[in-house]
Amino acid sequence: MTPQTLTLDAGRQAYRETGEGPAIVLLHGISSGAASWAPLAAHLAGYRLLAWDAPGYGNSQPLAADEPTAADYAARLEAWLDALGVERCVLVGHSLGAMMASAFAARRPERLAGVILADPALGYRDADDAKRDSVYRSRWTMLVEQGHEAYAAARAPRLLRDGADDADVARVREGMQRLHVEGFAQACWMLANDALEGYLSEGLPVPATVLCGDEDAITTPAASRALAERLGLPYRGLPRAGHASYIDAPEAFGAAVAAFAGPLLAPSTRN
Repeated sequence: MTPQTLTLDAGRQAYRETGEGPAIVLLHGISSGAASWAPLAAHLAGYRLLAWDAPGYGNSQPLAADEPTAADYAARLEAWLDALGVERCVLVGHSLGAMMASAFAARRPERLAGVILADPALGYRDADDAKRDSVYRSRWTMLVEQGHEAYAAARAPRLLRDGADDADVARVREGMQRLHVEGFAQACWMLANDALEGYLSEGLPVPATVLCGDEDAITTPAASRALAERLGLPYRGLPRAGHASYIDAPEAFGAAVAAFAGPLLAPSTRN
């Protein structure tokens, strides 16, 4: 996937792109970045894959708000898609990216053929003050205290299945080593103080599905399945995959995305 950068009114927006065809847009989680999606490209031939570095990640300008909501990320997402000329896509949100995808679906459903919520983070908006503060401070402050290398070495294996491939652990670790404290802290604030389902009080306004690694110890299969049930969505588990399911099991993840996106992005279904 080729690194690229656009200049929007809000500042720089970095992303990676590969392939041609209908657009599938990939939103990474809180400890990751656009480069993490590279293993998926081989399993989604025939699509234009666009993976952003969220605001404050990679070479992307942070959001103006110090305490952003998922709606703030969705506004930047809309501006980026406008600049790319993407009028309609399937949106894949992983972990914290699922909260951003939900906010975008609520904001601009007509731009979406469908949404995949993968290993979705639900957010802690409705938790008590102490819990929200703990969630907010539990990641970025450790990054500051421990330094990037030590933080990534300790945290990276937790995102993958037990016995994960060394190359996959290295990919996750390298992504964590590229985190910027400001952008990471903004994302942590959003996780602690917003809620995925806050944007979906009437359900998802477009076709959607929930994916989760069968060995996800962070956003567990039980929690993801329960979300699917509350929203009336299909659920699909991915064997031998932890939280970063698209890294642990790119072939199975790609097959699930293609099975969902294919009918929705077929010529007869496009506007």
